[in-house]
Amino acid sequence: MGTIYDCDPAELIEKASGELKKVEAVKAPTWAVFVKTGVHKERPPFRNDWWHTRTASVLRQVYIKGPIGVSKLRNKYGGKKNRGVKKSHFYKGSGSIIRKILQQLEKAGFVKKEDSGVHKGKVITKEGKQFLDSIASTISIQIQTPKKEAKPAKEKAAKEETKPIKEKQEKKKEISQKTKIEIKEKTIKETKEEEAKTEPEKKQ
Repeated sequence: MGTIYDCDPAELIEKASGELKKVEAVKAPTWAVFVKTGVHKERPPFRNDWWHTRTASVLRQVYIKGPIGVSKLRNKYGGKKNRGVKKSHFYKGSGSIIRKILQQLEKAGFVKKEDSGVHKGKVITKEGKQFLDSIASTISIQIQTPKKEAKPAKEKAAKEETKPIKEKQEKKKEISQKTKIEIKEKTIKETKEEEAKTEPEKKQ
C-alpha cells in the first residue's frame, strides 16, 4: 500500500477534496462564498469548492508535520501583501478558516489533539491516515501502470523512426560500393587500352 510520499501532492489534494465532499462533518460555512483566505489576498478564492481543497491540504500538513497548531498553519497559508509603492510584507493566513477546518476534521475523526512534550497541537488519527494513504495508493497505481505499457510503444516508435534512416544509410553504402566497383573497372579498362596502344610502338 502506498503512502502520501509516493504521489504528487497536488493530485493527492485534488482527489482528497473530492472524497471529503462525501463526508458530512466537512461542510463549507455560509460566509465561505465571499470571505478572503488572508489579509494578503485581494479577492476571495475563485473556486466554488475551495473549502474542501483547503481542508485536504490542511489534513496533509497535519499528517506530515503533526503535532501542529493554528499558528504554524497560519504561517503555511500566509503570503506577501502588495502595498503599492511600499515594500511588501508577509502576513499570516486566516486563523478562523484553519480553526474551523481543524474542528470539522476532528468531528470527522481524521484529526485529534495531542501533547508530545513541548509540542502541542493536532495529530492525524488512524482513520485520517488510512483515508489519505488509500487515495495515494490509487494514484501511485495509476502512475505505474501506464509507464509499463508506454515503454514498448516508445521503443516501437523509436524503431519506426530509425528504420528509414537505416534504410537510407544502407542504400548510400550500396551506391558507394557500386560506384567504387565501376571506377575500378573503368581504370582497369583504361590501363589495358593504354597498354594495347603502347605495345606496337615498342615493337617498332
